Amino acid sequence: MGYKIRLDVFEGPLDLLLYLIQKEEINIYDIPITRVTEQYLEYLDLMEILDLDIAGEFLVMAATLMQIKSKMLLPPDPETENPEEVDPRTELVRRLLEYKAFKEAAGRLRGYEARRGQVFTRFAGMPELDSADSPFLEVTLFDLISAFSGILKDLPKQAVHEVMKDEFTVAEKVHEIFHRLVKEPVIYFSGLFKAAKNKFEVITTFLALLELIRLKEVKIAQSERFGEIEISRNVSVASESRSAGGTV
Repeated sequence: MGYKIRLDVFEGPLDLLLYLIQKEEINIYDIPITRVTEQYLEYLDLMEILDLDIAGEFLVMAATLMQIKSKMLLPPDPETENPEEVDPRTELVRRLLEYKAFKEAAGRLRGYEARRGQVFTRFAGMPELDSADSPFLEVTLFDLISAFSGILKDLPKQAVHEVMKDEFTVAEKVHEIFHRLVKEPVIYFSGLFKAAKNKFEVITTFLALLELIRLKEVKIAQSERFGEIEISRNVSVASESRSAGGTV
């Protein structure tokens, strides 16, 4: 496609694995490695389709999952003293639990910092809404990719396989989404693609959304975990742009 996006919010492979475990309500101590590996590789395929700048650590984790899967398909080694206690997933589970603990601790610290910042205010006026008090939940890149995957799967088969010339550009779609948000306060993710004519337009529209997120021109949120994603303008950035005399 010739349009590569690198996002600062791009999370790592352990984030993706934790996301899949939570989304599928999997017991982290008993990971169905074949199922998780297939889903992990599917996400990497989607990232490749979108031409996202994938870090090498994602590929290393893919190789690790494949290795664990292969080991679990082999019969236990009879020379092992306690073959039932040897589980190829043990090290992966340890890493996931350790990473999850650090991530949750970091989240709590950010919450403490946000609340502490509201104790002594330097400027008069209404304080910004603390994310801890917001009815919306944080949307990750993997939430977006998951929703995007659903859009692709819902496309008619003839639209998915049809070869079309490049009729749209990311820049055009960026302006289209932005000007639509000027008229509509909130756009639901699924509604963003209803007018798309083919797979290429769907991909281009999604890349345009990622670009607007990267530029911090839009905000994305969910009212519930893995729920419908809502897209709205980032009013604070728009106000700063007007103050500086800039335009989009």
